[in-house]
This record gives sequence, C-alpha cells and structure tokens, in this order.
Amino acid sequence: MKGGVVEVELWLRRLMWARGVSAAGDGLWFTTWALYFTRVEGLSPVLVGVAMTAAGAGGLASAVPLGALADRFDARHVLAATTVVRGLAMASYPFATDTWAFVLVTVVFVAPANGGAAARTALVAGLVPDGDRRVAALARQRVAQHVGYAVGAGAGALVLTVDDPSAYRAAILLNALTFAVPTAVALAAPKPARPGRPGARERSPLRDGPYLAVTAATAVLSLCWAMLSTGLPLWTARSLPLWLSGVVVVIGSVGIAALQVPATRLATTTSRAARTAAASGAVLAAACVLLATTDLVPRTAGVAVVVLAGLLHLAGELGYVAAGWQLSLSLMREEARGAYQGVTEAATATAQMVGPAFFTLGLTALGAGGWLLAAAVFLTAGAAVPPLARRAAATRGCAAPSSALPPASSPR
Repeated sequence: MKGGVVEVELWLRRLMWARGVSAAGDGLWFTTWALYFTRVEGLSPVLVGVAMTAAGAGGLASAVPLGALADRFDARHVLAATTVVRGLAMASYPFATDTWAFVLVTVVFVAPANGGAAARTALVAGLVPDGDRRVAALARQRVAQHVGYAVGAGAGALVLTVDDPSAYRAAILLNALTFAVPTAVALAAPKPARPGRPGARERSPLRDGPYLAVTAATAVLSLCWAMLSTGLPLWTARSLPLWLSGVVVVIGSVGIAALQVPATRLATTTSRAARTAAASGAVLAAACVLLATTDLVPRTAGVAVVVLAGLLHLAGELGYVAAGWQLSLSLMREEARGAYQGVTEAATATAQMVGPAFFTLGLTALGAGGWLLAAAVFLTAGAAVPPLARRAAATRGCAAPSSALPPASSPR
C-alpha cells in the first residue's frame, strides 16, 4: 500500500513538471503571438479576433464532451490526444498562410484546451482517492504552471527584442515541442481508478442543477483574472505610471508560486471551501473599491493604493482557486469525473470570454463606477456560494461532506 502511495506521488510530481514545461511554452507563445500574427503574417487584428472568438466558442462546446470521453475511455489517453492535436496545430501555424487555414488551425489549437484541462483534473482525481491530496496536487501544478509561464514569458521577451521572422518561427517550433512532454508523461502514468457505480455513468452534469449553480457562482469569481489583465492596465493608464500594472502582475505571480499550496488549507472541506469563496468575493470587492478611489488621491498615494489593491487581489485569487478546486471535486459525481470537470472548465472559460468586455465597457462608460459595479458582482457571487454549496451537498446525500473521503495523512 505504501509503495502504491509513493508511486502515485512520483507520478504527480512528473505531471507537475510536465505542466511546468507546457506552461513555459504557453508563456513564450502568449508573449509573442499578437505580433507574430499581425507583423510577420500580416493578418488583420479583426481576423485574429474573429478566429480567437470562434476557437473560444469551440472550446466551450467541446469541454464537456471531451471530459465525458475521459470517463468513458481513459483520462490519460484523452489528455494525451488533446495535447498531441494542439501541438500539431501549433507546429502548423507557419504554414497557415491563407485566411481559412489560419482560422482552422486556431480553432484546432484553442478548442481542445478546456477539454484537455478537464481530462488532466480527472486524471489527478483518478490517481488520488483522497480529497485533500487532490486539491494539494492541483495547487502544486498551478505553482509549476506559474513558474513555467514566467520562464516562457522571459524567453518571449527575447524574441520580441530580436523581432525577426525567424525568431518568431523558432519560438513556434519550440512551443510545439513542449507539448511532447505532457503527452509522454500522460501516456506513461498509471491507469487511473475507474469511476464507480457503472450503472450511473449515464448521468449528465448538465442535468445536475445544484452543481451547475455552484459552478456558475464560482466561475463569476474568475473575473478576477480579467480584472488584472484588462481592467487594471486600462485604469492605471489614465493617470498613473504605465509600469504599475506590470508590478502588480509580478507581485501576483510570485505570491501564487509561494502561497497557492498553503492556501489549500483554507478549503479542506466543502463547507470551508464555500466560506472561503465568499470571503474571496468580499476581498476582491474590497480591491475594486480601493481602485475606484485612485482618482481622489495624489499620484504617489494612488500608486500605494493600487499596490494594496493588488495584494487584496492576490488574497482573493488564492482563496477563490483553492475553493473552486475543492467544490468542483467534492460535489462532482465520481462516476463522471471528466464530464463534471468539463462543466467547470466551460463555466470558467465563459467568464473569461466575458471578462475583458465587462471591464472595458464598465470602466469606459462608468469610470470609477465600473469598479463599484465589479465590486458588487464579486460580493454577490461570493455570498451566493455557501447556500448553493449546502444545497448541492444535500443532494449528494450528506449535509456537508468534507470531501466524501477520509483526510490525507500527509497531504503535502
């Protein structure tokens, strides 16, 4: 038994490192893709936007079916297949020289990402029977993801400095090669435990109203990412130093790498996770209120206010992510792990599609009032999670399941 636990921990570490390698490719790509498409390939920003929108819609539509495939067949194989497809699509970009080829490659690259993430979470859930250890494993993967992303973004900065077509194409090839690492690790991993209760396998998470309600409420909290990537740069550009939003991003990245694993202790049970989600909504709301005041204070004080708001954002994000993992795992039906995680991925992706427009329009039309509107949204969504989680827990046959499983003897 001990040997089996050690083997699982070994493979969780390998999955973690594979996630880091893949994230390094992501950082390299997302730092360079906009200039590659528009300056090297000469594509119009409108076409790029249309292709990304179509690909995002494809991702929403495919997340649940791909997650269901992970339940029906094997999460390892679905994860490996989606990773291979995305890697091949990435390698095809230099050859996608006309409009339709570009759109097709973009859809093939982006659309399977949500389903692949659902299969990855289902694989972790299949390897780890204990709820606390599941969340801790996902937290370690997120730390590796942020470290890898930072490394890749640094490499992308070098590509931008060179600013030569061959450098951009070399970056594409390097990113495509990184997909081989998670593919190999997924295929070599131990076979995950099959979901239980075969007779219940036809149950669809799309018909599980209580789970969908919890997922929708927590997905709204994921607007915190658009708050940082879209809202903050737009706001600081009005009267504060342009570098300030970058400083806040660095603070957030370092904080996540250092604190995401410890933050999982705030969400070791379903009820604690629900309370943590509510607290995260309140903290994110407080960050928004602070940002709304920057026009009312001197420039130097405004810089300090933004940094303080960034620290609150970090706290809210850490709590939201930990709570979201625990709620999605403890409230899902074990016989449909992949499909349930697909629903979670699709809900979060929907919020991410809406997020940039929400902050852009809100801050443009309402000014500081846009931050107050965002604060109300965060506060309302967070406050809704505890009652919705209690209702969902009750439909699982217990009042407040901690994780439906005994606590880990050594979760970390």
